Amino acid sequence: MKINADFYRGKKVLVTGHTGFKGSWLCRILVNIGAEVTGYALDPPTNPNLFSLIDIEDKMTSVTGDIRDFEHLKKVFYKACPEIVIHLAAQPIVRTSYQKPRYTYETNVMGTVNVCECVRLCPSVKSFLNVTTDKVYKNNEWEWGYREDDYLDGYDPYSNSKSCSELVTHSYINSFFKDMNVPVSTARAGNVIGGGDFAKDRIIPDCVRAAEKNEPVIIRNPFSVRPFQHVLEPLTAYLMILEKQYDNIEMAGCYNVGPDDSDCITTGELADIFCKSWGCGMSWINKYDGGPHEAGFLKLDCSKIKQRLGWKPEINIGKAIDMTVEWSKAYLAGESVCECMDRQIEEVCGKI
Repeated sequence: MKINADFYRGKKVLVTGHTGFKGSWLCRILVNIGAEVTGYALDPPTNPNLFSLIDIEDKMTSVTGDIRDFEHLKKVFYKACPEIVIHLAAQPIVRTSYQKPRYTYETNVMGTVNVCECVRLCPSVKSFLNVTTDKVYKNNEWEWGYREDDYLDGYDPYSNSKSCSELVTHSYINSFFKDMNVPVSTARAGNVIGGGDFAKDRIIPDCVRAAEKNEPVIIRNPFSVRPFQHVLEPLTAYLMILEKQYDNIEMAGCYNVGPDDSDCITTGELADIFCKSWGCGMSWINKYDGGPHEAGFLKLDCSKIKQRLGWKPEINIGKAIDMTVEWSKAYLAGESVCECMDRQIEEVCGKI
């Protein structure tokens, strides 16, 4: 889906979690468009990390801060006077949430409270989006996709904390934002892949690390089904939601953002596609490591965003893997990842 660059050009946009994988791609898009971007986040979570590689820190205001620090966050809001707020900051890893449950809840629940409170207190905000996850739903291992009105009850601390984040946002909408005429939405996206993800315990970064070492990829649960999508897909959806509700508050709501059913595949199938795209004799092995519970089957029904906003996925899973491999090989070869990134953004989002 093409991005309406004219809408964002010159607008003040605040992004929490801007140093993460999604946040870095988003900030690159917004900076390229000409938005006035302020980011608020901890230092990049990995080394290497995408944010440090893409040459945007001097083109935006990047603030190092903890989303749990309300007073600091409030000062940043007052200084930036954002018209648009995108909340991405989170502890995003399921396995980490088992190791650090309290930190996960503090970040994902109270962090959302802090952002909502800053939006409530900041009169400049005209459009706000809280990004959660497809894992907010109570997982019944259904073969059909979850809809936005299905029951929220994530199983593990990460998923559950994101369910709580949804409830916090809904409470603020009912208690404050409706009366303030501020449009607020939540977006529940599926698993994202793309160049520049260096996180632990994610399948594509694990594949790239194995390829770099010329080793087989270890897949711990090859039969789990996930709604994999290229990172540019949900980002275009987020920007569309924010634009549409800015112009018409009736467009605000809860939205699933995921691929078509044909691209909801098992992690084993994803590994097959990656190995074929990478070449060089890449392979993978099934090695369950006895880790904590994770959902076996999960996909989304995205009818609502398609019908109400006209968004639809445009990158099939094979293309998404090819784009990820292209970026990763450019990085490992010491080539310009910025050029590769901008090329992919233009191909998906239009010339900006």
